[in-house]
Amino acid sequence: MAQSIFLSASVKPQLSFKVEFRAKRLEKLLDTPARIYYKYEGGSPAGSHKPNTAVPQVWYNAHQGVKNVVTETGAGQWGVRWLLRAACLISTVWQVRASYDQKPYRKLMMQTWGAKVHPSPSNITQAGRKILENDPSSPGSLGIAISEAVEVATKNADTKYCLGSVLNHVLLHQTVIGEECIKQMEAIGETPDVIIGCTGGGSNFGGLAFPFIREKLSGKINPLIRAVEPAACPSLTKGVYAYDYGDTAGMTPLMKMHTLGHDFIPDPIHAGGLRYHGMAPLISHVYELGFMETLAIAQTECFAGAIQFARSEGLIPAPEPTHAIAATIREALHCRETGESKVILMAMCGHGHFDLPAYDKYLQGGLVDLSFSEERIKASLANIPQPGLKQTV
Repeated sequence: MAQSIFLSASVKPQLSFKVEFRAKRLEKLLDTPARIYYKYEGGSPAGSHKPNTAVPQVWYNAHQGVKNVVTETGAGQWGVRWLLRAACLISTVWQVRASYDQKPYRKLMMQTWGAKVHPSPSNITQAGRKILENDPSSPGSLGIAISEAVEVATKNADTKYCLGSVLNHVLLHQTVIGEECIKQMEAIGETPDVIIGCTGGGSNFGGLAFPFIREKLSGKINPLIRAVEPAACPSLTKGVYAYDYGDTAGMTPLMKMHTLGHDFIPDPIHAGGLRYHGMAPLISHVYELGFMETLAIAQTECFAGAIQFARSEGLIPAPEPTHAIAATIREALHCRETGESKVILMAMCGHGHFDLPAYDKYLQGGLVDLSFSEERIKASLANIPQPGLKQTV
């Protein structure tokens, strides 16, 4: 880390562990004229950007006298961040089965902080039992885990459900990321030409991008803003823009968003936090307006980029931000080919200390690309409750 430029000392961000660095050694490795900056959110005790929304959600629940909360988690990151701040509440978390098996230490962190953690789908809820009847070996999905948590909340008057992504208030909480970046870039006299972030449900990307979109609309800057999603779950690049449920069982209100269909179950890639069938309505709307672009990248390219990043910058990324890293490397290599000296700003939203089995699998040559099935997507899209769908691509 000593080789990077620490930008936040004079800016005084709201949380001392939220900092921005220049990736000088990665630039040298890539032999690029581009200047690469990354916003690192992994220095919190829980290890990612999720406390930005966990803090206010716990505060509001506590002040309302709520004693029991339920939630879901894909990679385990939201569950861990929630429990870090929710020690005063009794919490139950449904962790997507694929991540429950792949990342046992996230489960142990949640349990250490006092949570009950169930793999999803589970036999505890009607929604979980229905999935297991059809597929006893289901890897689960965020949509299923949401259904289970919401079902429990609706059946218990003293219990509230909390979500760590997708919804408007969560994206609002996360805009502290972009607001800090604006101040930090101004402090060193830089303006980003390209802004890149990974996106699954949308909170990390929206948190980074929305303040810059505001500045772009005001005519102050004109960056290219790019969202990167997994090739195995490409809701923006391959989904439809329509009203759909936020969960698999259809218990949530309908939301207008880019979706692969609420009962689409992605293959179990290691970026569990990006395995969501839909995209945040606000990000979907911004995408429809043409204020951003998107691309999907397979996980082997993402982990190859993560290895380059780790060996040059000294940080091991979580599988989710490896997508932003891979896209950043693509852009930096393009700059090398064209000679353009662009300023690239990337979101590095969490560390991968509890994702080392995925790195081991990659280093041993056992990690493979998992892609979506056109047939499965067509089947799930047929179940969307809104007619007249608009295809995104």
